[in-house]
Amino acid sequence: MRRANSNEARFALPRVYPILDTATLGARRLTPLDAARAIIEGGGRILQLRHKEGFTRALFEEAARVAAYCAEAGVTFVMNDRADLARLLNAGLHVGQEDLLPSDARRVLGGELPLGYSTHNLKQLREGAAEPVDYLAIGPIFGTVNKQNPDPMVGLEPLRLIAGSAGHPVVGIGGVTLENAQRLFDVGIASAAIIGDLYALGDTAGDIRRRMTQWSDLYPHG
Repeated sequence: MRRANSNEARFALPRVYPILDTATLGARRLTPLDAARAIIEGGGRILQLRHKEGFTRALFEEAARVAAYCAEAGVTFVMNDRADLARLLNAGLHVGQEDLLPSDARRVLGGELPLGYSTHNLKQLREGAAEPVDYLAIGPIFGTVNKQNPDPMVGLEPLRLIAGSAGHPVVGIGGVTLENAQRLFDVGIASAAIIGDLYALGDTAGDIRRRMTQWSDLYPHG
């Protein structure tokens, strides 16, 4: 059973959904906090921290600093995969097909924090719509270089049906850029997740800020 509509009213999903991948940041010698500041200064209103390796104490402390900075700025902070850490940080959570089921993750997270769920085809999305989530993600849309063993590309053609049948806001992910994002919105996708495109202008925090500003100018929050 899906959650009541009051959830959607409580959690407003921004049009642009930046994701900080720690491996990508490490290759550029950027800390998550440096990149988070740049994104928020550029107008970002939601931020997900994505880490696919084991968490160390140092990384958890860095995540806590990012969470505190987001809270001060009024920005939604989301942890990827880890329901326990999200609860400790009073953060939202995003889980995938190989993580806890959203219904189990919700038991850890509690009822007030936003919860998202990754899907890769219409069957998974329909199953996800029955879970206690605030939004669903679908992808990869245009392909991706940020995931090992990626799922098959969803492509644009099925998206209109997917967006219309989800019953939740849908985030499009995978190869999304400033140049192709409007194609997602044209078929009813609510939000565009960006990972690699954050670095389209260069690898420094200033470059990320400038790119995020371009996104915010083209797709203002609200």
